Parts: sequence; C-alpha cells; structure tokens
Amino acid sequence: MIYPIVAYGDPVLRRKAEEIDENYPDLDTFIANMFETMYASNGVGLAAPQVGKSIRLFVMDADTFSDEEPELADFKKVFINPIIIEETGEKWAFNEGCLSIPKIREDIWREPEIVVEYYDENWILHEETFKGMAARIIQHEYDHLDGILFIDHINPLRKKMLSSRLKDISRGRVRVDYKMKFPLK
Repeated sequence: MIYPIVAYGDPVLRRKAEEIDENYPDLDTFIANMFETMYASNGVGLAAPQVGKSIRLFVMDADTFSDEEPELADFKKVFINPIIIEETGEKWAFNEGCLSIPKIREDIWREPEIVVEYYDENWILHEETFKGMAARIIQHEYDHLDGILFIDHINPLRKKMLSSRLKDISRGRVRVDYKMKFPLK
C-alpha cells in the first residue's frame, strides 16, 4: 500500500515522535508499505512522520549513490528507535531535498561520520558507524523523528525567501508525481 506523503505545514512533521516496541500493531506491514511508498516517490529515505505516524522509525535505501560510494550497493535498512550517539568530522555540504517539501533543494552542512544505535525490523539492537551519504540520509531522516526539517538548517534569511513557496506547498500548489496529503488544501 502506498501512503500519501504528508506535506510541509502538517503538525505531525513538527512533533517529536514516540518510541515503539515489538508489539506495535502490524509493524511488518507498515515497514513494507513505507518502502513501497518511498520507492513510488523516488526517495532514498522516508520517516514515519512523513506518512502521518508520529513514531521513531525510518527506512532508507542508499543504492542510488552506489556509483559514487560502492559500499552503498544494496544498502537497504530499517531504523527503529534510533539514537545518534556521535557525529564527527568536518561538515560538508550537499544539496538536499525532502519528499514532504517538494521542488525545494538547499545545501545542507552535516558531519560525514555518525555512530547510531538502533533496532532493525527483527528487533535486533545494533550500534554502527556510518559515513558519507549513508550518514547524511540517516541524519536527515533522524531529524524528522525530532520534528526538524532540512530547511531548519539553512540561513534564516534564505528560509524567509522560501516562505511563499513553502505556503504554496502547504496549500497543495505544487506538482508532484506521487501521492501527497496537504494540510491547507
């Protein structure tokens, strides 16, 4: 099942998401639907708040970046109740976008290496180090779980310049080739 992506302006995107446990109802189905939704939207990551669920879960598939980073071939993961333990290295910029904020991309500076503790879809606890694009995608999706959007990392003046485009997104005045739910439409 493909869920509609929640657009900028919906309060669920600003809420701090809740942890879940292994008894969360229909979790396997939800995770499968999250991947299906992400692929249908041409995304590389998708957090549960982006489909209207305020829970600490996101999925990612970084295979798209395997030409530049071969270790990302078949890099598909589920993160449940993740905690970023450490972010290190000299920050680097990359032009990020977000399925919830279509047609807007901005250079965002993030650390190149992170250590994350998380549960996978089988409730196995992991502590892993991620680098490069994998780290960036995880940081972006992790932000969603704390109610932070990528545009919160840009210069306030630049964000003000984007305000009318952001309002248009909230009202559904944007063309996308995937299902969306607009808060002011």
